[in-house]
Amino acid sequence: MELRALCVLDSLQPQLTGFLQTVCSGFMPREEEAALFIEIAPGIAINRLTDEALKATTCRPGMQIVERAYGMLELHDRDKGQVEAAVDAITRSMGVARSERMRPRVVSSQIITGIDGQQSQLINRMRHGDMIVAGQTLYILEVYPAAYAALAANAAEKAADIHLLEMVSFGAFGRLWLGGGEAEIKEAAAAAEATLAALDGRDPK
Repeated sequence: MELRALCVLDSLQPQLTGFLQTVCSGFMPREEEAALFIEIAPGIAINRLTDEALKATTCRPGMQIVERAYGMLELHDRDKGQVEAAVDAITRSMGVARSERMRPRVVSSQIITGIDGQQSQLINRMRHGDMIVAGQTLYILEVYPAAYAALAANAAEKAADIHLLEMVSFGAFGRLWLGGGEAEIKEAAAAAEATLAALDGRDPK
C-alpha cells in the first residue's frame, strides 16, 4: 500500500462542515470537530484501514471512496486525540510513517474577478455548497493528491469571509471552488496555498 495523502484538520469550519454534510454517505460531521482525510493506493485497501481505525477509536466515518486506483477516507471526532489515534492505527497497519505521505502540489490556481451572470449560472448548477452571483470573484484550485483539497478549503475559510461552492477530495486531482469579494478571495487563496506549501512529505510523482 502507498500512503498518498494524510492531513488532520484540527477544527472543521462551518461552511466546510455544512458542505460535507451534503455529500457524505456516512456519519455527518459537526462544526469544530477534528477530521482526518487520508488517501491510499490501491483503492480497495481502504476498507481494511477503515476497519482498523474504527476498532481502535471512537471516530465516526463520513466518507469512504473506493476507486480502483485510489481510496479515500474521511473520519471525525470531537476529540482530536481520537483522530490522531486513528492515524496511528492506519499507519501502523500500513507499516509506514506519517512522513511518507506525499506533500501537496498545486496543479493550477485561478482567480477570476467580476464573473458574468451566465458563468455564475453554470457554477451554481454544479455546486453542493453556497452560491456565487454575478460580479463576485471566483477562485479555482487544483491540487494533487486530491484529499488535500479539504485542507485547503478549511484553511481558506479560517482566513476570510468567503463562500465555499464546491470541493472534490478524491480522484486523480482535488478541486476547490470559492466565491466572494475580490479582497477576501485573494486572502483566502493565499492562506489555502500557504497551508498546502507548509505540509511536509515526500515529493509527489
